[in-house]
Amino acid sequence: MENEIGHKIKLLRFNNGGEFVSKKFDAFLVECGIQRQTSAPYSPQQNGVAKRAKRTIMECAREG
Repeated sequence: MENEIGHKIKLLRFNNGGEFVSKKFDAFLVECGIQRQTSAPYSPQQNGVAKRAKRTIMECAREG
């Protein structure tokens, strides 16, 4: 899997929310060789990074 500029996606960061918690999604990440990273619990400082990344991904998905 590659992004718009042709770079391979190596890592996805999540904020421990329930949006991306499923065995099917985990299998997809493993199949694509993408590492999952979650923010530490009860750390809103780290959640901003994950939320911005999710917003960017969603915007790209809507456009494409």
